[in-house]
Amino acid sequence: MAAAWQAPGPGHPFGADGLGRDVWSRVLAGGRDLVATAAAAALAASAVGVAGGLAAGWGGRLADRVLTGAADLLLAVPSLLLALVVAVAVPGRAAVVAATVCGGAPLTLRVVRDAVRGVRHAGYVEAAWTRGERPAAVLVREVLPAVRGLVAADLGLRLVIAVQVASALGLLGFGASPPAPDWALMLRENMPGVAANPAAVAAPAAALGLVTVALALTVQAAARHDGRAE
Repeated sequence: MAAAWQAPGPGHPFGADGLGRDVWSRVLAGGRDLVATAAAAALAASAVGVAGGLAAGWGGRLADRVLTGAADLLLAVPSLLLALVVAVAVPGRAAVVAATVCGGAPLTLRVVRDAVRGVRHAGYVEAAWTRGERPAAVLVREVLPAVRGLVAADLGLRLVIAVQVASALGLLGFGASPPAPDWALMLRENMPGVAANPAAVAAPAAALGLVTVALALTVQAAARHDGRAE
């Protein structure tokens, strides 16, 4: 604890917020729940998108049209707008998951669908059919391993978007509740004292930026690894 809006100094490298709480300590703890919520949302969006992409790419023309049409309808709605609408009725974390699934799963579906259609008539898939394997076994043993690098890279993108949605909702007041240490909530709470202690706002903003950059670099690394593997 320190004086309200105390400037950075010994014992408080980022100073204090409006209640005299150490900003450095809160920054260290503030990303845990936000990143966990974003990870859950990204995994849910990826799972739904991969399942839909497999069904659209492997199924018949009717399944393809229905699933891609539904994906196009969801993509027509901005994910942040959807998150704000959902956040009015459900807790912020559920809103993050719902918005990420509705906004990210259609993109994943289209990516996986195109990849599945590209390997559907590959030699190893035809060989599996010749051996008499069932469609489910062919999808799990032959098709999924062929697109796993693409799915991993796409999962990273969903995670980046989920972090952005979670941060936006938190900044607008639909995220964590006080006095929870949360980066987005810290930005909202410390705005009134930015002139007295700019570090109280700069520190959580920098933490969000570093996490987003790290996730983006991970996506690029996964994409490069997938390209070398092919």
